[in-house]
Amino acid sequence: MNRIRLLILGILLMLLCTTAQAQFGKALGNAIENAAKNATVRKAEQKTDDAVSKSIDKATDKKTYTDGGNNNNKSSNNGNSRSDNGNEEVATNAKGSSVPAKSLEMAYAKSDFVPGDEIIFDDPMDNEQLGEFPSQWDLLSGNAEVVTANGKKAFVLSSYKDKVTPLMKNPKNFLGDVFTVEFDFLSMKSKSDHLLWPCIVFMKPNDTDADGDGIMWFNKAGNLSDERYNYHWTSSNGDNKGDGQIKMDYDTWHHFAISFNKRAWKLYIDGIRVINVPNVATPPGWFYIRLDNVGQNAGLLFTNFRIAKGAVPLYDRLRSEGKIITYGITFDVGKSTIKPESMTEINRIAQLMKDNPDIKFSVEGHTDNTGTTANNQTLSEARSQAVVNKLIEMGISKDRLKSAGKGQTSPVADNSTDEGRAKNRRVEFVKW
Repeated sequence: MNRIRLLILGILLMLLCTTAQAQFGKALGNAIENAAKNATVRKAEQKTDDAVSKSIDKATDKKTYTDGGNNNNKSSNNGNSRSDNGNEEVATNAKGSSVPAKSLEMAYAKSDFVPGDEIIFDDPMDNEQLGEFPSQWDLLSGNAEVVTANGKKAFVLSSYKDKVTPLMKNPKNFLGDVFTVEFDFLSMKSKSDHLLWPCIVFMKPNDTDADGDGIMWFNKAGNLSDERYNYHWTSSNGDNKGDGQIKMDYDTWHHFAISFNKRAWKLYIDGIRVINVPNVATPPGWFYIRLDNVGQNAGLLFTNFRIAKGAVPLYDRLRSEGKIITYGITFDVGKSTIKPESMTEINRIAQLMKDNPDIKFSVEGHTDNTGTTANNQTLSEARSQAVVNKLIEMGISKDRLKSAGKGQTSPVADNSTDEGRAKNRRVEFVKW
């Protein structure tokens, strides 16, 4: 009997060992497979990092800032370039790898930023000369220079007290009480002491004291590794200061959007609202950009500035004009790929159609006169269809939409100026 028990026990032990060995072998196999995958990913990431590091080193070297004058490279940014013809644009993170378009789209779709209706300043910098002072800006102190970074034209502020303001007919009072300001920004880590953020100062109308703090400003706080920002405003209760925190990478293009409506001041970065001040005492009249006094050196790049007035609700526009003209829907240069920041406006259109199920739209794409008539016609058709497809994807029935490319045939402004061309590059939602 004891022998039988020992035999059964031995068999059970062998079975347990076999099962454990199988499980261990399977786990070991999985670990090896995962390690191999991780090694492959790390190797690919390292190659990307090395390539991007070389690109950034080239861009941040003063002697090679201009990239040899060659503007045919692919741009690595998620900015808002507005010409109809040019280079391909790719959204990147700090390491140079692609940022998922869906995540950016989701952020912008949740944004409550509403771009102004009347464009009063537009500077895509396409026609600027490398090495020169930017032609649409006025110098208050220091210096600014047109450069390229990863194939994208911009102007750089690089030393203490560099200070510029938009060149306007009424330079100290051009904003009004309802306006938006948008631009793309990049901070070069290897060129900066500890400046990541731009310092933008909004001044009272006709106030010429450009050395003061103004009535609204924001800038970088802390050192290179600090993610905080400072903001300041003068409210009805006196001076108020605050600070917040948001992740913003160096050596990467970011899209800034500023909204002011009567008293409320909001700041958005890459579709995320980071400042919301409900009561500013005095509407600003103008603004300037400077390097703050916390650092002596910096490599801060700016491009694609757009200033616009007004923000009429969509339904009011539709009711008064029978159509909605929007400049908030933009595309990759020379393509029909919708930029992520366009999702704010597209989401508003979709919501309007959901709230009003009887509305049907003809989505019409318009271009400026840059390039050939035939190419602009084809481009506008593709872009209008892309917007229709996006609305259908968001739940709007396709029988309520149709697309129509108008090319350059219906300008609403003079194509000889940057502002005029910006107004002609538009999407119209015409009720039918």
